[in-house]
Amino acid sequence: MSTASPAVRVDASAPTARAVFIRQTYLHVALAIAAFAALEWLLLQWPGARDLARVMTGGYNWLAVMLAFMIVSRIADGWARSSTSAGRTYLGLGLFVVAEAILFLPLMYGVSRQGDDVLGSAALITALMVAGLTAVVFLTRTDFSFLRTALTIGGFVALGLIVASIVFGFSLGIVFAAAMVAFASGSILYNTSNIMRTYRTDQPLAAALSLFSSIALLFWYVLSITSRRR
Repeated sequence: MSTASPAVRVDASAPTARAVFIRQTYLHVALAIAAFAALEWLLLQWPGARDLARVMTGGYNWLAVMLAFMIVSRIADGWARSSTSAGRTYLGLGLFVVAEAILFLPLMYGVSRQGDDVLGSAALITALMVAGLTAVVFLTRTDFSFLRTALTIGGFVALGLIVASIVFGFSLGIVFAAAMVAFASGSILYNTSNIMRTYRTDQPLAAALSLFSSIALLFWYVLSITSRRR
């Protein structure tokens, strides 16, 4: 998977190895997005999509869905970081893409009934934001690792609010969605600048999983805002 030793961190590797790592990472991000879109389309064509979406969001079931997603995400990330099996790294990224597609089903099912322009607008906005954020990192070469503490605290606060909204039955509203767009944008900046300091040259799929996760989070809340404005 790489021309460098598995033990070499990307920022300590030769320029050619770093270039290969970046190309492989973003290639797999693109493949993950394409696979996600294809899986989501297939799920929406399934006759049982409406019933599954209702079950997932009924009562406290969404809490169980979120917990299952976090567990699967942890497993997938561990597999994607494997240095002993290329097959396991692909299995990890694939498992995460499948988990994201299922998690998105209730939101995508509701949006699909509003018209294609909502989904298309959200996808375009997300793509432009990701391109802009990525350009900021690569053109300015800024180290955004300072965002780690804020993202950690923000993540726990957001999770607490989501759990509270499910338990007490209140809506978080568009202000929360806008705050989460900012959070996801910060996550993209952090992960983009941090991949060469965190991963080895043989871990482009793990880096791709991290970036795809942040992009999916951004898309979720952009789509939520776009659908509410309809």
